[in-house]
Amino acid sequence: MKPIKLKIKTKTQNYPIIIGSNLISKFSQINKQNSLSFNKCLIVVDKNVPKKFITEIKKSLKKNEVFICFFKANETNKNFPIINKILDTLLSKNFSREDCLISIGGGITGDVSGFAASIFKRGMKFINVPTTLLSQVDSSIGGKTGINSSHGKNLIGSFYQPNLVLSDINFLKSLPKREIACGYGEILKHSLINDRKFFHFLDKNVNKILQLSSPIIEKTIYESCKIKKIVVEKDEKEKNLRKILNFGHTFGHAYEASLNYSKKLNHGEAVILGMKTALTYSFNLKLLNKRDFELIINHINSLKLTNSIDKFFTVKYLNKILFFMTKDKKNKSQKISLVLLKKIGSPLINKEFSKNKLKIFLNNYLRNKNLD
Repeated sequence: MKPIKLKIKTKTQNYPIIIGSNLISKFSQINKQNSLSFNKCLIVVDKNVPKKFITEIKKSLKKNEVFICFFKANETNKNFPIINKILDTLLSKNFSREDCLISIGGGITGDVSGFAASIFKRGMKFINVPTTLLSQVDSSIGGKTGINSSHGKNLIGSFYQPNLVLSDINFLKSLPKREIACGYGEILKHSLINDRKFFHFLDKNVNKILQLSSPIIEKTIYESCKIKKIVVEKDEKEKNLRKILNFGHTFGHAYEASLNYSKKLNHGEAVILGMKTALTYSFNLKLLNKRDFELIINHINSLKLTNSIDKFFTVKYLNKILFFMTKDKKNKSQKISLVLLKKIGSPLINKEFSKNKLKIFLNNYLRNKNLD
């Protein structure tokens, strides 16, 4: 199957997303086709990425001066010390703004690398090579970069668009099934906030997608990216419309932080749990009808993930979860801002709720009194 190209056009940068197989062996060729040149590059790579892929990229970049920084990608390492390590390498090797930082890894690696690229000499060239399904359909598109702090997730960062995104399907074949299912959660989110027809496509093809069957997986990634492209192009800096992409994330980020970013619950799983919570809240508020609610919940349950809230949290976590929800960067007042759903394809943004109102809901939810 020929690679698929999707062009992202924002006010600050136009760049292509290229989706296909065996792309990294043609890395230099693809750069040239997209008028992207540099003398030096620093590759920031997740230690979990199989070495054969790094060897292929280095071989393709043989005409360039290549440096490598290995990174143990997890939420606790998404911090200032790793940023300083990357910046030290760039400065000591005398990189210029016309040289390039290349991220090879999942969303954490991309967030960290993009942030470092954005602040090095006020911005250098940046190529993102997302290696997980989650990062291929989400964090690699739209230019959000950042690191965590003790106050919450992604509270320090910048908007910085890449020069190129290369989504090679071959990386996905090295991932455990759990990671594929987590990436699928983000694809599902895109369908719920934008496209009922795409949701029905997913409902019909979920098993083929999770098995990475071609050409279904390429089409799925493309359609998912297309939805995010539309949103990002209309609202690059998340002033209004782009907030719909946070469906499930206010709850999800709070769940992650409440467990101190434990491996028991990764980001994709937290977002799926967050979507289930947001769907239940939408249903309880009589915003979402029973038919759509049950259709979505049954679909999520069919993924056979650990997607029950009571496997991770009891009511003892209530105040901790609420604390992190109050720290969410979308909040503009003392109230907590949520993205909810009124039907498949129709989200509601800027819905604000008092901490007390959410406390009552979560108290019942965590006690299994109104679980989906």
